[in-house]
Formats: sequence, C-alpha cells, structure tokens
Amino acid sequence: MDSVERYRQLVQTILREYANVKPAYEDIEFQTVFDRERDHYQLMSVGWDKKLRLHGCILHVDIKDGKLWIQHDGTEEGIANRLVENGVPKEHIVLAFHAPYKRPYTGYAAA
Repeated sequence: MDSVERYRQLVQTILREYANVKPAYEDIEFQTVFDRERDHYQLMSVGWDKKLRLHGCILHVDIKDGKLWIQHDGTEEGIANRLVENGVPKEHIVLAFHAPYKRPYTGYAAA
C-alpha cells in the first residue's frame, strides 16, 4: 500500500473515532465528511445547544502532493500528534493553519 492510501485510511479512522465520541449535549452530533476523490476530510459538529445553533468544522485535513495538510484543528490533543503516533513522519505533515513564514519553526513540514 502506498503512503497516500495509508494516509487516507488513517485520517478516516481517526476522524471516525472522534465522531463516535458522545457530546455533552444530546442535540449535537459529530459528522464525518470524506471527499476521497479530491482528498478532503472533515469532522463537523451539527445541532443545538439550547437555543444556539451549532454548525462548524472541528477538523479539516487535506492530502496534497503526498503530504497531510491540517487546515483546521479544533481538538485538544491535536491530530498531528495522533498522526505521528501512527507512524507518519513529521516532514509529511503541514500545519496549514500556521502562516507560511511560521511553518519552518513548527517542527513539521513547511509545505
């Protein structure tokens, strides 16, 4: 299995694990959105917190040029840590939510 296919499966597995967590509020659900053709993967929160509508992206990961681009990470632990724990080299992970000039100082890939 090539690394891109491995990355696809790993990201989907991690996002599904997050989606299976039961939220503190019963009217909120976590949904996974996988665009396998274009390699875009998201975890969304959808629902209601009393009278407040919740709809937003918790995690967004793209695969571009063989690297994992973390576009947004709203988790406490950080998906980059999970990826590294599962054998993804740091030089294959781009923290895209950091400005390009800051990326060389993150310990991960600059692009």
